[in-house]
Amino acid sequence: MQVIKDYVAEKKDRIRKTISENDNIKMVIIQLGHVPASDRYVRNKIKDAEEVGILCELDNLPETTTEEDLLKIMDGLNHDKSVTGYLVQLPLPKHISEEKVKLAIAPDKDIDGFHPLSKTIPATPLGIYNYLKDMDYQFQGKNAVVIGRSNIVGKPMAQLLLKESMNVTVLHSKTLDDDKRFYLANADLIVVATGHMHTLTADYLLKPDAIVFDVGINVKEDGKLTGDCDKDLPVAFQSPVPGGCGLLTRMSVIDNLIELSK
Repeated sequence: MQVIKDYVAEKKDRIRKTISENDNIKMVIIQLGHVPASDRYVRNKIKDAEEVGILCELDNLPETTTEEDLLKIMDGLNHDKSVTGYLVQLPLPKHISEEKVKLAIAPDKDIDGFHPLSKTIPATPLGIYNYLKDMDYQFQGKNAVVIGRSNIVGKPMAQLLLKESMNVTVLHSKTLDDDKRFYLANADLIVVATGHMHTLTADYLLKPDAIVFDVGINVKEDGKLTGDCDKDLPVAFQSPVPGGCGLLTRMSVIDNLIELSK
């Protein structure tokens, strides 16, 4: 497997060569307030867009913005023909319904792929999938384990792998530990997206040739970032945190934007 940072850099070069000024692709990011992790993520998304030649605008709203006002702004973007696609950066303030926001995005403007009728695929599972495809990974007949069943990572990830004829098992917080150990011991591909440190540790017997994608981003007591998996698992490939699935997710935002522009 290629180092993800190198893969993303090469992909940006390829995308840059296919985009011209006449394409008029425009992305808008709506962010409410300031959360350090979100601020960093938004800055990187804007940088990604600029590096490939896509116009990106940030609409940073006060954290006190009402749900009604946010939905009005989104409705305006839904009808703005100059905007190819947009996203609302998560997490949202507690007084705003994340579900309402996801449903308010027009499916043909949904870069993140969160709307149930979206024309795009959620960015994180798409990023992992595209990376594996570009690495010529042979999916058919292999065993995949997805830990986590969220609507934006776990479930769509499982669906993508099923379409490639993998044997897919979804594990979650109610899965018995003995069952978890059984499925992991036979897994060729593992995707972990729980939002909890130490979800996958070296205590579990894993195949030496297994591939592990760690979607989680957690902050340790010392302020450093870590994933849902312990580092240096005894497997053939493990995506780093940071510098792994986050990069793939951001590239998929660009992929989805280009797809919407078509």
